[in-house]
Amino acid sequence: MGVRKDLKRAKQRTDLARRTRAETVKDERGVVREARVAPLAQRPAAGSIADIPYTNAAEAPEAVVLRRERQGSWQPVTAAAFADEVTAVAKGLIAAGLEPGGRVAVMSRTRYEWTVLDFAIWSAGGQTVPIYATSSADQVEWIVRDSGARQVITETAGNADTVLAGTAGHPHPPRVRHLDGGALDELTALGRDVADEEVTKRRTALTPGTTATLCYTSGTTGRPKGCVLTHANLHAEAANTVELLHPMFKEVTGETASTLLFLPLAHILGRTLQIACLMGRIEVGHCPSIKPDELRPALRAFRPTFLVGVPYLFEKIHDTGRATAEKLGRGSSFDRAHRIAVRFGQAHMNEFLGRGQGPGPGLRAAHALYDLLVHRRIRKELGGRLRYAISGGSPLDRELNLFFYAAGILIYEGYGLTETTAAATIVPPLAPRPGTVGLPVPGTAVRIADDGEVLIKGGIVFTAYWNNPAATGEALDDGWFATGDLGSLDEDGYLTITGRKKDILVTTGGKNVSPAVLEDRLRSRPPVGQCLVVGDNRPYVAALITLDPDALAHWLAVRKRPADTPLSELVHDEHLRADVQKAVDHANEAVSRAESIRAFALVEGDFTEENGLLTPSLKVKRQAATAAYAEQIEALYASGG
Repeated sequence: MGVRKDLKRAKQRTDLARRTRAETVKDERGVVREARVAPLAQRPAAGSIADIPYTNAAEAPEAVVLRRERQGSWQPVTAAAFADEVTAVAKGLIAAGLEPGGRVAVMSRTRYEWTVLDFAIWSAGGQTVPIYATSSADQVEWIVRDSGARQVITETAGNADTVLAGTAGHPHPPRVRHLDGGALDELTALGRDVADEEVTKRRTALTPGTTATLCYTSGTTGRPKGCVLTHANLHAEAANTVELLHPMFKEVTGETASTLLFLPLAHILGRTLQIACLMGRIEVGHCPSIKPDELRPALRAFRPTFLVGVPYLFEKIHDTGRATAEKLGRGSSFDRAHRIAVRFGQAHMNEFLGRGQGPGPGLRAAHALYDLLVHRRIRKELGGRLRYAISGGSPLDRELNLFFYAAGILIYEGYGLTETTAAATIVPPLAPRPGTVGLPVPGTAVRIADDGEVLIKGGIVFTAYWNNPAATGEALDDGWFATGDLGSLDEDGYLTITGRKKDILVTTGGKNVSPAVLEDRLRSRPPVGQCLVVGDNRPYVAALITLDPDALAHWLAVRKRPADTPLSELVHDEHLRADVQKAVDHANEAVSRAESIRAFALVEGDFTEENGLLTPSLKVKRQAATAAYAEQIEALYASGG
């Protein structure tokens, strides 16, 4: 497949190869405790991220930098046209009262107008405060009040109502407009009498150290904190990742790089991806949904060459492929295709890395057959041109990574937090290593503390928590950010994340267990939806498991059972429990016997944002879920496992 040819060609390029080297530091026992990679892009001495549209317009006015979906087709947006639109909206924001350093909140799903607003706010000298479109009135109230945003632009009238309800008690409620109601047209009309020179003056007054955005954390353990990210932070992340990856995505493949952006722009990963693409003049389109049924048609129409997603997306693509095969009576064939792909992917990767002889003739023949029967269909569903993807947010199952590699799609894993302006580590182009989250992003250092906590330092690290000096002091020490995650570095400086420091469970037998490893692997197998691994101060590890609605509907259909079969009946169904046990067995393969899940309960309901058990970035609120299912947890241990 093309991606493997790309790797072979790229391996000959010494300039690319040099970019992947990390300098490591070992302790007295010979264990790697620190890894750092030199920057590929230096911190700018002047200017800001707001300059990107204007630089593009000056240097390549006719270059297509974005594509906008209109009436079923993707219309090109040139660099010059985009800069003009940004200026017009910036003038409107100024006319609406935005002062230099003022904050504007944006509450919307991912769409073209979000991009315009972000750069318009910066060009007007302001700071963007992203809010998830799914946020509740209480969440909105806190973010608007804490940030001091005086203007809020939402996507829909419903979002606007949420903001109005949440901020009704504020002494000075913000001015609210919504995109579906023509917010950008309204701002453009409002700013017609503002001179272009005013925008230029405000934009050129910005410096690398100016605050660009307040990004609020997901709030898994309490009230969200506003991370202060500067233009220099955004530049360090975007410029270094572009320099690292763009040669692979464009120069080596010989294709014009393009991506469909569907991650929420309220999440820092989506924002920095957007900035990086505009910086590199990589064509970007927007899709407001990550739901597979809504995303697949957009992928087929846009036909991206690379994607940035979360493990959920790749899990759903794989599960959909298997469900389709089962409907055709070929479920066992798909399972064999999966096993062959994992073996082939591992053997081929070993060969590429110089660690083995590669797939034998029999394995190559089997892979070629299943490429025609299975992998070709998956590539078609993703638009037909996709060769690379970046996965972040949580660890991607290693077998799933190898499956996609065998299908001709190389997934680079990364790791980061809001406080690190998205990715702090990423698997480099010429050295894939499934199971790890890669090397430090160029210009970044990663250190493992004595207790195993991952510490990060570099230009990507945030400057402070907004209005929260106490939390800032706890998180930052001499420029090192304490992530709260646990991990280890290998001999080459690759980082592996093993869990969350605060989530470690200690059984009554004294065994320390990281639930994240088990939960990530559980969620990668249907029909599991969400899960919660428990066992703190208990005799053994157990799990609460919800069922994915789509996977459950498919399970019922294949077995010709009524679609409306009550969930209360299904949670005790021995055949369904046997299928879930396979997922549990898969999770247990990653840990020792003492750490393995000994018992599980299928529970009704689900973990959602609406019931307060999930954050907007799809992380489980562990304390809330434990409290909500306290009776079921007690019953697990009352039964004795």
